[in-house]
Amino acid sequence: MKRILAILGIVLLLGLYAATFIFALMKSPASTGMFKAAIYCTITVPVLLYGYSLVYKYLKDRNKHINMDEHEETDDR
Repeated sequence: MKRILAILGIVLLLGLYAATFIFALMKSPASTGMFKAAIYCTITVPVLLYGYSLVYKYLKDRNKHINMDEHEETDDR
């Protein structure tokens, strides 16, 4: 599952880089706004994905620790 999500993330970032490049070369009035949006997404999407992965790892480790504590309490009884 991690490998599939990593590949999807790479494809998403490559698409954002391509879109940014294309919007930079366009000469329409709307291209400036699209270029700014592409730059914004190119920066924020990886930061958010990294943040989500940190939170997931923290919660996963926390739940593992809580389950181990509960298991030890039942063994003591």
